[in-house]
Amino acid sequence: MSGNPVLEHVSRAMAAYPVTPVRTVRTEIAGIPRTITLKLEGHSPWRSVKGRTALSLIRSVAGDLTAPDATVVESTSGNLGLALSAICRDLGLRFIAVVDHRQSPVIQQAIEANGGELDWVRTPDDATTHLQDRLARVRELERDLPHAVWPNQYENDANWRIHETWTAPEFDAQVTHRAQALFAGVSTGGTLAGLSRHFRRTRPGLRIVAVDVRGSTVFGGVPRPRTLTGIGAGRRSAFLTRASTDDVLLVDERQAVACCHTLRADTGTAVGGSSGAVLAGCLEYLYRHPEVRHALCLCPDLGDHYGPTVYHPAWLDRMGLPSEAHRLRHRTGAACPGFEPVDDITPAPSAPSEEDASR
Repeated sequence: MSGNPVLEHVSRAMAAYPVTPVRTVRTEIAGIPRTITLKLEGHSPWRSVKGRTALSLIRSVAGDLTAPDATVVESTSGNLGLALSAICRDLGLRFIAVVDHRQSPVIQQAIEANGGELDWVRTPDDATTHLQDRLARVRELERDLPHAVWPNQYENDANWRIHETWTAPEFDAQVTHRAQALFAGVSTGGTLAGLSRHFRRTRPGLRIVAVDVRGSTVFGGVPRPRTLTGIGAGRRSAFLTRASTDDVLLVDERQAVACCHTLRADTGTAVGGSSGAVLAGCLEYLYRHPEVRHALCLCPDLGDHYGPTVYHPAWLDRMGLPSEAHRLRHRTGAACPGFEPVDDITPAPSAPSEEDASR
């Protein structure tokens, strides 16, 4: 053991972290049968892939967290804040999440239940500067609070490294067939950057496809207001390079939501909006590429945090979408008829741990 209680706690949490399951579904695109294997990161202690990111970020700043009045401060759209709030609670640390109005009410309540504090940035609904405003507030808190520690998920290499050494090897071990394309959403870009570094080595023929939503500027372009959280950003990623991806797809948020509802109706699996976006991007790519028969999707979270938003009739109405699943089915894009489960949700007990993978 290191003697640093923060490092010891993170090590124990990683050792106890479950292997998140995969589920394969079948669909038909352009008259061709396809299979899509979904890695369901929401089946984890803090209900999203950001749990892994949070552990890695806290580990990277462990040396700064030993002061009695240390405070962790981070900008978050939701899931990372939830994971950090739980970790800081267990460590007896103060945590401040800098958030804006788009955050899920369910996640807000969970952060506060963990003892976290919400510091609201009041940005107009139609603004495109949510992230910049949150970051400006984080810098103010970092300056004004004694012993404030900002892990900085946007520029800290601990973000992507954990997915290269842990998430990706685990997913790789769960895939028994010859997949041809991998799809992952982007926000900070850390998850995709880590996945790409691993799979470039182990499956060099696998196409790496980044999925973003229209209005995001992770890959440039003109910003516009966005509704979904957990995907997209108002700045370029510090972690992604041209070599990270083979293609980039921008999807409409309505398609993402329609995919969420169609997947739930057909398979019983409810995923969050960012996962729906990844699935929508996958369908669009399969439509354009008939040669791709087997795809992989990293689904960041499940739908349980999105009852008041993605799965609520009033929210759907504000998005200009019907609430009936059979009517939403036609909005998924790529003329997708729906999804058929190939198997039950399946874990992989033999998948390597982060420590094993980094040896």
